[in-house]
Amino acid sequence: MARQENLDICLATLRDTDRDRYLSCLLSPEDKRSSLAALYAFNAEIARIRDLVRDALPGEVRMQWWSDLLEGNPHGDSQSHPVAAALLDTIEKHRLPRQVLLNMIEARIFDLYDDVFEDRNALEGYAGETASALIQLSSLVLSPEDSAASAEAAGHAGVAQAMAGLLLLMPLHRRRGQVYIPADMLAAAGLNRESFLEGDDRQRIGIAIELFAVHGLDHLAKARAHKISPQVFPAFLPVAMAGPVISAARKAGAGLLDGGVQLSQLRRQWLLAKASFLKRF
Repeated sequence: MARQENLDICLATLRDTDRDRYLSCLLSPEDKRSSLAALYAFNAEIARIRDLVRDALPGEVRMQWWSDLLEGNPHGDSQSHPVAAALLDTIEKHRLPRQVLLNMIEARIFDLYDDVFEDRNALEGYAGETASALIQLSSLVLSPEDSAASAEAAGHAGVAQAMAGLLLLMPLHRRRGQVYIPADMLAAAGLNRESFLEGDDRQRIGIAIELFAVHGLDHLAKARAHKISPQVFPAFLPVAMAGPVISAARKAGAGLLDGGVQLSQLRRQWLLAKASFLKRF
């Protein structure tokens, strides 16, 4: 399959599953677009596995397929899978560290189960190996020379972005029996997994969401305190959504369980365009 066809399929995957990163690709340098699309499409593929399976075991099999591919033991003809082929091309072209991608898959196994993070450190570890790692890999694609200087910013930005995403998906997660607010935050609000899922104690649920949101905003503030090179800034574009989403969730409080706080498509496009122009998120 031709590389252009792989790119088109990666972009189509993003357009359907991760519109913010799709638009971020279009706002990135044209010569880097295909590599970013491959990374983002890979992320979308492993992030949505929970949506495609009824039980954890088939999900783990899908995760293992990607791990085997990255470890050089592909099942069947990997070139026939457009996202896999594009990812392998991107890894080779930019000499990306495969272990970071393997760690991303390992972290995503958590999504297949209904466990709760033990504490905020576990949450930050999950976010660091998923959203933060994706920002850092994208920075390597954009400018290897400038990527190291943005590593700390990527760490904090990724945590904020992941937490915003978890707030967006909280109604869906609750329906599934998943709670991504760490156990220590739940306990500080006088809750546990079961009482949060029951949804009856609205005051305490509001407190738990407030604790979670404030923690996310703290990481966002730390990310914004860093100077980020214009060359790697496109990797941070999707983070432009984090602040408004977290603030909206904080305002909604326990009402977040009843309905999401997704921003309108028009506002999201405006936020991305503004961040791209100002080089600030």
